Amino acid sequence: MSPDDFDRLQSLMSSRTGVRLTRDRMKLAEHRLGPVARREGFTSVDAMLTALWAKPVASLGWGVIEALLNPDTWFRRDRVSFDTFSRELLPALSTARKGAPVAVWSAGCSTGQEAWSLAIAALEAGVPAEVTGTDLSQRALEKARSATYTGFEIQRGLKAETMLRWFDQSEDSWTAKPEVRSAVRFARANLLDAPTDDFRFDVIFCRHVLPDLEPARRASVLENLERRLLDDGCLFLGPDETLDGDSIAFRPVAGRKGLFVKSPSAIRRAA
Repeated sequence: MSPDDFDRLQSLMSSRTGVRLTRDRMKLAEHRLGPVARREGFTSVDAMLTALWAKPVASLGWGVIEALLNPDTWFRRDRVSFDTFSRELLPALSTARKGAPVAVWSAGCSTGQEAWSLAIAALEAGVPAEVTGTDLSQRALEKARSATYTGFEIQRGLKAETMLRWFDQSEDSWTAKPEVRSAVRFARANLLDAPTDDFRFDVIFCRHVLPDLEPARRASVLENLERRLLDDGCLFLGPDETLDGDSIAFRPVAGRKGLFVKSPSAIRRAA
């Protein structure tokens, strides 16, 4: 891959997704695009990119974009966040909502492990919840909707007891049981897009997403998240993520790494 091709990839990713590609990822980008080139019938990544620049095709462009998104995820990643969610937030929100289902959004859900983890946490807590998982990648969403994972994937984050309780095994595949699957729905969404309706969530998980974005794009995504969150709701970022001036709409919760609530100024503005 030439530096010029990589520069054009950087521009494509930034404009469509807000993701920042740095030069140290050039080799990784070429490695990830290899399977896309073969799948699309090109002899090489260079040939595929030449064709894409000469005649942009939406399906090929998004195939390239999806391959360059960070897909890394696992069940109950950052366990402390899930403990806070299940032991503290779910009971409190269920009481506040008078038993109505708690609406939870897994934003940037990749292949679905986070969304299923949230549904399992609610089931174990005995709290009705409706989990929505969204991502830009159609291929990741197909995997998420299947609710089926390999032995390696299922053991990455789940204890044997949890695996056996909430998943059915068939050889080396593990598929979420119907009661888990009924609590989750998946949809394709771009976090850069402003909300088109008034629906809002009680809890939003948007973890390990913001650090990959261009600084200017982070503010837009946070604004969209704020508009999607109820005034007494909670936002989970990664445990080591801070906002550092990216948004005045949220403030951190003392003693809870990665947990944020709306700032008083954001609530006043919404009113």
